[in-house]
Amino acid sequence: MVSDSVWIVGTSRTGKTTRIAEMFCHWLEIDNQNIESFYTKKTSTLRQTEPGVLVLAANDDNRRELADIIITLTSGKYPIRAKTTLGFFQDEVILFWPLLIESLQIKAQFPVRLRPETEQELATKLWRSQLEAETVRRAGLNEYRLVRRILDLWQLGAYSGIRCEDITQILESGLQENSGNLEPELLGSLLLNWRNWCLERGFLTYGLITELYSQHLLTNRDYQQRLRYRYQAIVADDVDDYPAIAHHLFELLLDGGAVGAFSYNPDGAIRWGLGADPQYLQRLAQRCRVENLIGSPADSLAATLVKPMVELVTEPMAMFSLSASVQPIQTASRAQLLRHTAEVIIDGIKSLKVEPEEIAIIAPGLDAIARYTLIEILTKQNIQVECLNDQRPLISSPVVRALLTLLTLVYPDLGRLVDRDAVAEMLVVLSQSHIDNGEKQEFIDPVRAGLIADACFVPHPNTPHLLPIKSFERWDRIGYGASTAYDQILQWIEQQRSQHQQRLPLTPIFLIYKAIQDFVCKNNNPPYETLAALRELLETAQHYWEVDNRLRQTDNILLSLHTQQTLTTTITEFIQLLRRGTITANPYPVRPIGSARKAVTLATIFQYRASRKFHRWHFWLDAGSPLWAKGGAATLFGATLFLRDRLGEPWTAADEQLAEEQRLKRIIADLLARVSEKVYLCHSDLAVNGQEQLGPLLPLVHSCSSQVLSINPVL
Repeated sequence: MVSDSVWIVGTSRTGKTTRIAEMFCHWLEIDNQNIESFYTKKTSTLRQTEPGVLVLAANDDNRRELADIIITLTSGKYPIRAKTTLGFFQDEVILFWPLLIESLQIKAQFPVRLRPETEQELATKLWRSQLEAETVRRAGLNEYRLVRRILDLWQLGAYSGIRCEDITQILESGLQENSGNLEPELLGSLLLNWRNWCLERGFLTYGLITELYSQHLLTNRDYQQRLRYRYQAIVADDVDDYPAIAHHLFELLLDGGAVGAFSYNPDGAIRWGLGADPQYLQRLAQRCRVENLIGSPADSLAATLVKPMVELVTEPMAMFSLSASVQPIQTASRAQLLRHTAEVIIDGIKSLKVEPEEIAIIAPGLDAIARYTLIEILTKQNIQVECLNDQRPLISSPVVRALLTLLTLVYPDLGRLVDRDAVAEMLVVLSQSHIDNGEKQEFIDPVRAGLIADACFVPHPNTPHLLPIKSFERWDRIGYGASTAYDQILQWIEQQRSQHQQRLPLTPIFLIYKAIQDFVCKNNNPPYETLAALRELLETAQHYWEVDNRLRQTDNILLSLHTQQTLTTTITEFIQLLRRGTITANPYPVRPIGSARKAVTLATIFQYRASRKFHRWHFWLDAGSPLWAKGGAATLFGATLFLRDRLGEPWTAADEQLAEEQRLKRIIADLLARVSEKVYLCHSDLAVNGQEQLGPLLPLVHSCSSQVLSINPVL
């Protein structure tokens, strides 16, 4: 008997997403834009207000794209809820939290989700007594990275459907040859301690969410019945990037009579090594009717270049030249390479050969120097650059630093967190206004700000403060505009400090919001990047104090402390957390409304592949880098131990070599399917650290090194 479910196999840009969306419409039997009936026999149990289809995607960008396609095809007449796998698990755990309270016998309180950076901080505090200096030294990592590695092991185990109690056994069997630096029993004990600590306080981390869903909800009969009642169909895109427990979820629904449409990309597996288990998910194909979308996209270079490129990088004796669509940009130093690459881009745009939005610069890893150099050179020629998922630390924003400085001047006992330079920067930032053409107008310039800070800032460990402008002997030289702006800032600080001393409810979150309202956004239109940073700062502060309030309610130690001391300590830790650079500003939504931005795309391999973009010209930066075999993303420690087809087996050097070779093939095929006209191999003999570059793509550079690339310098 042929299954009603379908397994759609195809390489990048062969129409897999569109095909599974069409299957969705087929189930609904859409005719002339009218929804007539649902495909399955359970139509009588399906309510129009309750979506009967589970729609999943690999990441948030793809989720929105898939939802848009389905809504367009159905004219928005059928309700859907598209989710990522982890987003679905989180929603289900929160929705069925009362069921978990009953089954786990834990305290009845509403759960609070911990962000990764907050999880890191709290786990470090909890484990510090057990992670002695000698243990950290033996691991060969600093404390921060060691804690992150341990937490990642829990996440990987949960993704694989492994209980926290069984992680120790898997580590013992998989790390038996090189476990001298890490003790599996200690790691397992730390994770169990952390899990129980979170459950007692109602904290949800990604690892706990995943474990609760796989170990306690998916195995619960009541939940299984409700899940089968709610969903009679599954639409899952790019399942090659899903964790193993997604297979358990799909099997449960299919066994209950649901129908499914799954798309699988053999050249995908972008998140392999980060929790994805494509081999295990591929078993679902046995339960489905398989559709193969054969061939490469007609408008890409994949059809003509994949085979020769793969042969060149995998066969040592392969000797032939690539077509003219692949051109080299070769220099001695990396600095020359960055400038030369920018010149080629500028020449192509100025000569009208290509538009900025048709160009992508793709690198295995983007350091701050490369990002800054390319952006600086291109923007000077009025060519905008868009960095995909540019996760810069939130503290890198001057506005954020200025607002944190304000906190230290309003609340007591924070004087050790502020200095003269921070005060000067705060004066400059808070006195800025953005005029109509987008330029900044500074009422207090950096020179005046430095003079004011030298003369009027009084450092003190408990009560740092600012003096009136007339405390400066030559205050008349400051100017009317700067003096007025400084007086406004000073009066504002004194007013907020007075309210706090009078025990008025002045929380740090409200103070930050009021400062944004009174200074940053007053009669101003800040740029989008600034607004994104401010929004992330407010969300981070709100989350941090929500966690702090929960800790005060549950921990007797914190309850015994004086309220003022607790607030001071919390603000101090909040500022220090931001200054460590662990929190980034990721604007939401991350895609513009309306037409796409006319800008050159700058991304790592991982970011570009995950975004599923397509361009006419590609610039493969640092083509000689060994990081190309890594896929532009570091594999998490122990990730291979939790793959279901080799659970707990040691990972050998031969396994690593084979995995890198297969990943490199997938990267080449995937990127070539996303470019239509030219690929520039950008190679410098020396890396940024001065070492010679001998990466796996070097044969490609040599195969086209005889081509001469003429450039008209425009700089």
